[in-house]
Amino acid sequence: MRQPLFLARKSYRLRRLVDAARLLPFLGAFLFILPVFWRDPASGQSRTAPGAVFLFIAWAGLIAASALIARRLARTESGDPDGPGAPEERQG
Repeated sequence: MRQPLFLARKSYRLRRLVDAARLLPFLGAFLFILPVFWRDPASGQSRTAPGAVFLFIAWAGLIAASALIARRLARTESGDPDGPGAPEERQG
């Protein structure tokens, strides 16, 4: 019978932060394309003003999210020699 694999809480959270940092550009691309599909039901034309406001809010939110993720990654990686990017993982 195999024993379940348990990861240390610190390394698990660090890996999830790295995953979030990798997914952030895809989220940004989705948010930037989303207003293209917004149509006014009466005229069938796109609504420019709400789309521009949405893009600005999405842009600011992505900047804030990336700053938070970068700050947490810098804080955890500076004190954790066995985290992602350790010499064993860089080789292969």
